[in-house]
Amino acid sequence: MKQARIFGGGGIRAAGQNGIGALIFDNPTRKNAITKAMWRAVPDALDWLLEDGQIHCIVMTGGGQKDFSAGADISEFATERATAVQARMYEAENSAAFTALREVRIPVIASIRGACYGGAFGFAAAADLRIADDTAVFSIPAARLGLAYPADAVADLQRGLGSQMARHMLFTGAALPAKELLACGFLSQVVVPSALEGAAFSLAQTIAANAPLSVSAAKLALRASESEDENLLTEAAVLGAATFESADYLEGRTAFLEKRPPVFKGE
Repeated sequence: MKQARIFGGGGIRAAGQNGIGALIFDNPTRKNAITKAMWRAVPDALDWLLEDGQIHCIVMTGGGQKDFSAGADISEFATERATAVQARMYEAENSAAFTALREVRIPVIASIRGACYGGAFGFAAAADLRIADDTAVFSIPAARLGLAYPADAVADLQRGLGSQMARHMLFTGAALPAKELLACGFLSQVVVPSALEGAAFSLAQTIAANAPLSVSAAKLALRASESEDENLLTEAAVLGAATFESADYLEGRTAFLEKRPPVFKGE
């Protein structure tokens, strides 16, 4: 078990238990708005969760019981994003956080309730799987603020939402309910509020019980396919081939023949 640890001045909380990590935007008095310190902290929090190899799936959510996150903390913009130079630096830190989440080697599940706006929507789009409750509302207000959304995050949105819905949300800044994002395939499931935490962690438990090398190989192959990156595709093929010689492959075959649940160790 990994003891809980805070990052980004307390705005990011991470913890792990029984193979499942939690990454929490923990600023509930401001609808879990993401401060500059929190943006910077996301890669470090992810590194900490993965450092001992015991975490096999991450659930990302918001602190409190109301919101995933209202996105970047606009109250900081007058000091942290006032000039073009500052804005470019701020966006670079946004992109670094999205990249860290997108490229983490294990699956990430976004568990979403209430507000999921702007940069928080970007985090949800960078996740592998997304579950929401029926209070969730999604919006990308960049066009209403006179800003451009980071290009790498736009690519995630297009993959998750589809071309037409991504355009609709980016061009209009409209707020849409969870049922509409379920319909376009951005969400895999919408549940009642009382069932959200259980649904997210049940999915995480299922993933964490599977062979870690197999799941990581699958995630890398999906990334390679989506990005059409030949180097990633080669890396994914190498990682996939390594599973054939793994102890987990032997354990999987043996458990199947013995009619028992396998116990995988990621080796």
